Amino acid sequence: MAKPFSQACANNQEIICGILERVFADKKSVLEIGSGTGQHGVWFARKLPHLSWQMSDREQNHAGIKWWMNDYPAPNLLPPIPLDVLNDHWPTAHYDAIYSANTAHIMPWEAVAAMISGIGERLVSGGVFCLYGPMKYLGVLDAKTNIAFNYRLQQQFAHQGIREFHDINGLATEAGLVLREDNPMPANNRLIVWQKI
Repeated sequence: MAKPFSQACANNQEIICGILERVFADKKSVLEIGSGTGQHGVWFARKLPHLSWQMSDREQNHAGIKWWMNDYPAPNLLPPIPLDVLNDHWPTAHYDAIYSANTAHIMPWEAVAAMISGIGERLVSGGVFCLYGPMKYLGVLDAKTNIAFNYRLQQQFAHQGIREFHDINGLATEAGLVLREDNPMPANNRLIVWQKI
């Protein structure tokens, strides 16, 4: 097995971290949903040492995550826990911050709904949820790169696709979350911040 690597993670981690430094400044514990390769977790844990960073993903991705953790250890970075938002039990712990990147357009819609519902249950009052990735607004994808990316996603698997911001925000509202920020990011992505009321 080769060590997993995502060029997108390497490209975007610094600018994402700039926002997380601000919105997670007074937080203590983060659950990362869909840690993937583990690159974001090891980067953010070292940059945000005041946080306890809990990575999670489906079990088949844990070996790669642990590889990154072994290469870039940090005392505040916790071993990954299994979490498939549709099939696994969520952790019993509560968190004052939750982060997920590039998951909503990969998951089937019912998994997106389950993820946000679970986030509403696991976040404490005043806690913050940050979601990174591409979005469409009122059905429109403005950027040609996102139109092409959305086509590739749907060619791979019919359940994939760039999600409608208003649909996701509706799920967040149902879960007791209030929209705080919608930050434009490079490569036609967004970093959206909600807060548990």
